[in-house]
Amino acid sequence: MSVRSRIYVEITNRCNLSCAFCHGTRRPPRTMTAEEFAFLARRLQGHTRYLYFHVLGEPLLHPQLPQLLRVAGELGFRVCLVTNGTLLPQALPTLLAAPALHKVSVSLHSFEGSSSAGELVSYLEGVWQTCLPLSQGGVLCALRLWNEGGLNARNDEVLAFLSEKIGRDVDSLSRDRRGNRTLLPNLFLEQAEKFDWPDLNAPASGAEYCHGFMHQLAVLCDGTVVPCCLDCEGNIPLGNLFHQALEEITVSPRAAAMAAGFAARTPSEELCRRCGYAARFRKQ
Repeated sequence: MSVRSRIYVEITNRCNLSCAFCHGTRRPPRTMTAEEFAFLARRLQGHTRYLYFHVLGEPLLHPQLPQLLRVAGELGFRVCLVTNGTLLPQALPTLLAAPALHKVSVSLHSFEGSSSAGELVSYLEGVWQTCLPLSQGGVLCALRLWNEGGLNARNDEVLAFLSEKIGRDVDSLSRDRRGNRTLLPNLFLEQAEKFDWPDLNAPASGAEYCHGFMHQLAVLCDGTVVPCCLDCEGNIPLGNLFHQALEEITVSPRAAAMAAGFAARTPSEELCRRCGYAARFRKQ
């Protein structure tokens, strides 16, 4: 059995924002029930230790989030979730009460990418007042600014807010090998360039290799298994976890072709060849 570093589970594809940088989806709105999640999670046991509540959608909108976190913990998973941060204050009691919660990643660039995120300082204060107790309780909290070269006109205001909170200039903090900075124990700032989502109508990106499929998988809210969290439209359906075991899905001819293509640095899928994110892994 192949064990992957992470598997993304899209517990809902609904979102409370409409961000300019987000690909969005033409799929019908859907939210996975707690029963459906439990079924899929049992099928994912042994294939990874880490479940990421992410692909599209805002996971904190899920009405049964406490049950999902409880089931994940009972099955031995560690949960990471990616959020735009607007609902964090309301979700704090649920998150603090979830032993399975391992990491919360907050897309701070959601603020500038959306017209409905509210007032900046109020938004940042809500994120900070949630992430601080979570990080103090051992949960990793990553504050993301993945918008360099994109909608980043207010990044200086974000950095000034964080500098005031930690009592020193964020720019004076050293970066790790990935370019991230430690603000406080278990609380990090991640800065990165804006990337282009894979699109079948986009020009070839020069992508040669990706960790998608090889080390990760994603399960959309209807059970469709795709090779990574950026295939948000399900353009590369490898199977459906509601109807097939993961062992069957990952040895299909299409899956085998993907593995062989990445090994040879010649991606077999057109979507992968047109992915701006995967282009980061080109040999220099």
